[in-house]
Amino acid sequence: MQIFGVDIGGSGIKGAPVDLDRGDLAADRHKVLTPRPAKPDTVADGVRDVVEHFGWKGPVGITFPGVVTAGSTVRTAANVDKSWVDTDARELLGERLGGLPVTVVNDADAAGVAEIEFGAGKGRGGTVILLTFGTGIGSALFVDGRLVPNTELGHLELHGHDAEKHASSKAKEDHDLSWEHWARRVQKYLAHVEMLFSPELFIIGGGVSRKAEKFVPLIKGIRAEIVPAQLQNNAGIVGAAMRAAQRR
Repeated sequence: MQIFGVDIGGSGIKGAPVDLDRGDLAADRHKVLTPRPAKPDTVADGVRDVVEHFGWKGPVGITFPGVVTAGSTVRTAANVDKSWVDTDARELLGERLGGLPVTVVNDADAAGVAEIEFGAGKGRGGTVILLTFGTGIGSALFVDGRLVPNTELGHLELHGHDAEKHASSKAKEDHDLSWEHWARRVQKYLAHVEMLFSPELFIIGGGVSRKAEKFVPLIKGIRAEIVPAQLQNNAGIVGAAMRAAQRR
């Protein structure tokens, strides 16, 4: 079965049809830049462009970089325009897609669901935390395979600031940090999360997961196992499609 997945990120909006039997993209993904400012109407236009690129006419799962309630109301918008707060994302995006059935889910939760079902977390019990490092830091917390939604652990306080301002991959780029310097920042963040939740496994996702060999071996003193996401930066697309299939 195929369902369409879209991943709204701080820098890009990407999507593709997903083969849910394999947990992989059924076609090369299409990507457009996230508009600046990333307001609801302009982001919805970007989502429409991605979906129309494939001529898709069925259900669509869409991630959002913030807290999304079960009723699809946006509660936080750290890396997109604040005008998203209190927006009914499902209603807005469904209308922009011509009435197609739409499911909206937190972006890291979607990535985590995909990794637990098809990737690095498959078959793992206990406490598992996926962290996506990109424009910000997203998180998905699982206890014995069950998701605790909307954790947003990137906003934990670290050195007096949101952790994602210190340890995201955007922070690495903005401050031109070496892999060694950035790995020390990630290490401090992981140590803080580990102190709070004592996970058995950290899964590192986001685009930077493609370069895991450059920084994961540099992270020391963490008791939990640390592994890169197997679906890498496609996990959000796959997880969004999975959520849409579950809500048909």
